[in-house]
This record gives sequence, C-alpha cells and structure tokens, in this order.
Amino acid sequence: MPSTIEARLKDLGYTLPAAPPPAGNYVPCMISGQLLFVSGQLPKDADGHLMTGRLGADLTVEDGQKAAALCTINILTQAKEALGDLTRIAGVMRLNGFVNATPDFTAHPKIIDGASDLMASALGDIGRHTRIAVGVASLPFAAAVEVDAVFAITPA
Repeated sequence: MPSTIEARLKDLGYTLPAAPPPAGNYVPCMISGQLLFVSGQLPKDADGHLMTGRLGADLTVEDGQKAAALCTINILTQAKEALGDLTRIAGVMRLNGFVNATPDFTAHPKIIDGASDLMASALGDIGRHTRIAVGVASLPFAAAVEVDAVFAITPA
C-alpha cells in the first residue's frame, strides 16, 4: 500500500522509479541517529534520461524547475529505499541545490524552488525546510541541477 506521500506524488503526476545506483565511490544514503542523509541526486526521469544543459544558455527557468523536481523525486526514491517506507520521514531539515549556470545567471533560488515546491506539496508541513541554492560552473555528466537532502526520521 503506498504511503500518503506516494499518494500525494501520484496526484501531482509523479511515481517513484527504481533507485539508481551511485555514479561513483559513495553510498546513496546514510542514517545517523534520527537523520537520513541523501547524496546528491541528478535530474533523471524514470526512463533514465538525464536532463542536461546550463541555465542562462540552453535552459529556461521552467526547464530548471522541472530538473529540480526530478532531483526531488530521486531523493524520495533513495529515501524510500533506505527507510522502507516514506512515512518514517518526520521532517525535511535541509535541501542543498546546485544549478549548472552561466556566470551571469542569477535566478538560482527560482530553479531550486522546483525542488522545494514539490517537497512541500508531497510532504505537507513536514516538507518545509532550510536550503541553499547556488550556481556552479559544471555538474556531473553536464546535469542541469543536483540536489541533496537531510531528513529527520522516526526510529525503525
């Protein structure tokens, strides 16, 4: 039976794909006490297509927001894999958003709003969080956006 979070995601037009393996020598998630740390996730869709490009050159703000939302779906996929059930999420403590952007692009917060808005829509009040939104010169595999997360969780 899907969790309430997964039901909200479905209502928003999203389903959680299979958790992708790490792209390097790291683990996708780590639990420490009542915190779940999710490694940076890229904007890959369920078919494995990676959204690439640079904001301010190849991509619009709307494209960037869609990329950030895909990152959020992959964060929640990794969280479900680590926790077994998304209902163990007690709160979103932090999102860190990295935007592949040209030097003159300054709308980084608008891009990461794509992640923040989806997290709040899917999780309700516990989805509100602290965050950073920064522009970078490049990201792995030329990804448009990368987002990581820290969740407060309930004991198993």
